[in-house]
Amino acid sequence: MTRELSDSDKQQLLLIAREAVVNYVANGIISETQAPAANLNKGGGCFVCIKKDGNLRGCIGNFTSDKPLFQLVQEMAISAATRDPRFYPMKAEDLDDFSLEISILGPLVKISSCDEIKIGTHGIYLEKNFCRGVLLPQVATEQGWDRNTFLSQTCIKAGLRANDWEEGADIYVFSAQVFG
Repeated sequence: MTRELSDSDKQQLLLIAREAVVNYVANGIISETQAPAANLNKGGGCFVCIKKDGNLRGCIGNFTSDKPLFQLVQEMAISAATRDPRFYPMKAEDLDDFSLEISILGPLVKISSCDEIKIGTHGIYLEKNFCRGVLLPQVATEQGWDRNTFLSQTCIKAGLRANDWEEGADIYVFSAQVFG
């Protein structure tokens, strides 16, 4: 089960993430953030995605952390801006107009049948041999994918063949509270 955040909690996390990106990209510093509401001081997992002109610009996350959630959001926001290998690190001119999407993750649950995957509810984490791939729950919905396409695209992201999920892969699902 994903932790439920209030609208105030969500706004606070979005502000923390935005300040982290702007301060780090513009000045190379990590913002000092005061400990917020108790709900944001618990550990957990999250992904922070940055979009520019509606297109993905960076997305980094972690399934678990002992750090308070607000600190993990700050760290993942900086990583999404500067360390996603699919994109060049953000520069000052990239700060003019970007949007953030935060996904607060529920626990990973190993499934025994792909029929357990619910499009729009579950994200997928897949492992096979030494390859791993993850796609957030909203990706399948945004792309209009069915279950098999979602699994195939997770394999491709992991560096596997599209049908490698059919045999020998460990597949996990998770839920997320997504806001931006």
